[in-house]
Amino acid sequence: MNNKSGLQIERELSNALQKLLAYCRKNDWAGYDPYDALNSKVLNAFPILDSRIPRIAITQALKLSPVNVRVLLRIPKTQNSKALAIFLSSFLNLPVEQASERDSLIREMIGLIAAKKSPGASYWCWGYSFPWQTRFEVVPAEAPNLVCTTFVALALLDAYEQIGDPKCLEMAVSAADYIVNDLYWTEGSEVAGFSYPQPGVRSRTHNANLLAAALLCRVYRHTGNARLLKPALTVSRYSVSKQRADGSWDYGDAPSQRWIDNFHTGYNLRALQAIGRYAGTSEFDAGMRRGFGFYRTHFFREDGAARYFHNKAYPIDIHSVAESILTLLAFRDLDPGNLALAQSVFRWAMNHMWDEQGFFYYRVLRFGTIRTSYMRWSQAWMLLAMSALQREMRAKASTAKQPSPVAMVQA
Repeated sequence: MNNKSGLQIERELSNALQKLLAYCRKNDWAGYDPYDALNSKVLNAFPILDSRIPRIAITQALKLSPVNVRVLLRIPKTQNSKALAIFLSSFLNLPVEQASERDSLIREMIGLIAAKKSPGASYWCWGYSFPWQTRFEVVPAEAPNLVCTTFVALALLDAYEQIGDPKCLEMAVSAADYIVNDLYWTEGSEVAGFSYPQPGVRSRTHNANLLAAALLCRVYRHTGNARLLKPALTVSRYSVSKQRADGSWDYGDAPSQRWIDNFHTGYNLRALQAIGRYAGTSEFDAGMRRGFGFYRTHFFREDGAARYFHNKAYPIDIHSVAESILTLLAFRDLDPGNLALAQSVFRWAMNHMWDEQGFFYYRVLRFGTIRTSYMRWSQAWMLLAMSALQREMRAKASTAKQPSPVAMVQA
């Protein structure tokens, strides 16, 4: 990619970042979610719909609908703790000149996150802003769960490492205690996991396992609390043992979880990278490299579109777009073409999924586009991906401007 096209991408990226940030801020960081159907005041008025099958059916229908009918169903826009966490990490990526009120945005987001703590919980932990139906039970709105808590705690550690706020570390440490004390389970000597979506559920969901393990290792690095390492490494070994020979993972071990998708695979890979870094181990490097090889080979179309599934051209989901950029950047040292591919993914999304009002569409299908704006699933994740891409491009440009050691000697 020549310098001219690189400058064009950086300008396009900067402009889109400003518009997206303004859009999210104008909406007070609140919005709709693909899974927020059970927040409907209309549906809650009909007891006949208050059972497992109708809840699942309504949620799926609303998620896949090409028309957003949430206003008619009286579903409110909400602030979601996971979205707030992703916003926080995004702000920490921004240079001061990109967001003149960067520091106040960071402080505002930390305050909102603290206010969203799951009510009644003895630990710092977080949940989604809507109730959601699993195969067996309803998870109440704001009830703590592993994935929400992990993403929030990781963002708080991002903040602690950059601005040194001890309250951020305190909250992250408490979240780690919640995971170890309330969610960790074992069966025999080789099977282990973290309960998800609620305590007591012995799920075997690999991205949830590895993300939580990465958090525990990172908290260990800051605190030296060695009791966090054993569950983290035990669970990691179990989930890595379930990796296929080609480098892929099923979403989970249950018969209903046998699919391979983009963003959960990306979570696995970035979590393994963090586990190795913070636990100081190379134990998972081979699986991580094999997994990235599968990811790089199977999740990208030749035109730069990021696939949702490894073996299907459609749908193109904006969450997979964002995760593709983040994963490619995280593993830029493994393939010299990663930055260029991340730029191609971004440009495809701008050409096909960007609305000039300042937000990204949800999905591109074979025969149409779902243009609904989702705050957590779409806008927060793309803000993070774009801020990371901008930071990487600026770092590379800055390095390129530095004189080489030979040039310095000659000078």
